[in-house]
Amino acid sequence: MRKQYQGSCHCGKVRFEAKLDLMAGTGKCNCSFCSKLRYWGAMVQPEDFRITAGEDSLGNYSFGTDSAQHCFCRLCGLHVFGRGYVEAIGGEFRSINVACLDGLSDTERAALPVSFADGRADNWWQSPAVTAHL
Repeated sequence: MRKQYQGSCHCGKVRFEAKLDLMAGTGKCNCSFCSKLRYWGAMVQPEDFRITAGEDSLGNYSFGTDSAQHCFCRLCGLHVFGRGYVEAIGGEFRSINVACLDGLSDTERAALPVSFADGRADNWWQSPAVTAHL
């Protein structure tokens, strides 16, 4: 069931709201960026995502094909969400950092379904052999 969530960076400067169904799945990846950051994402339709504060405080990091911008708060450094365009996943997207959602209990977070992607091998549709570290 889709639900409206609020989220923020650590210092609270950057805030967002997103309407999504977390039980539809979240994801973790072992690519060089996500594994170092330990990013835990959930996909959001662009029209269901809105920055509510701090857009002027966002920094962006892009690499490789530049198909995604990894957005972070320039004050506290927390990576809040990503945005970009990848045809293979349906075009324009937003990916919120599940860890940035406000008000979720540890029990609720632990119950979320997680799928894994082997981004390190550019095998995005397969789970890597080892996932415990993600």
